[in-house]
Amino acid sequence: MGNFPDTLRIISLTLWVGGLWIVGALVAPLLFHALPHDRALAGALAGRIFVGMAWIGLLAGFYLLLHALIADGFGAFKQSGFWIVLLMLILTAINHFAIHPWITGLKAKAGSVATGAFGGGFATAHTISSIIYLSVCLLGLALITRGSK
Repeated sequence: MGNFPDTLRIISLTLWVGGLWIVGALVAPLLFHALPHDRALAGALAGRIFVGMAWIGLLAGFYLLLHALIADGFGAFKQSGFWIVLLMLILTAINHFAIHPWITGLKAKAGSVATGAFGGGFATAHTISSIIYLSVCLLGLALITRGSK
């Protein structure tokens, strides 16, 4: 399998991208299905899991970029995989450090929850967060299917 840094690169990529898809496509929907009468609890649990996933992504993304720079030097900037990881990392950081606090603040105010996707309030924040999350998932899929680096 190679040396330890290469093995850690594969593990990081697997945990990040695999985790994104498992949490987004399986865990979160199952929580809402299992707790249909307590959507607030399902949402709170899903939120905590998404926060954990964000930290995995931030750590994995940082390592993947560092690994590419150490392994390939300035040649890393010529690889599409480097730019995909960087974009995934930026989007994850935006979601975690900007959108998630916005959602948390809106939940605390509960009275400002909007019903329309872009009508303001929680619905807008949740829609933006979902679009960002899906984008990161699709970028991760592109990263995995494009080959080794």
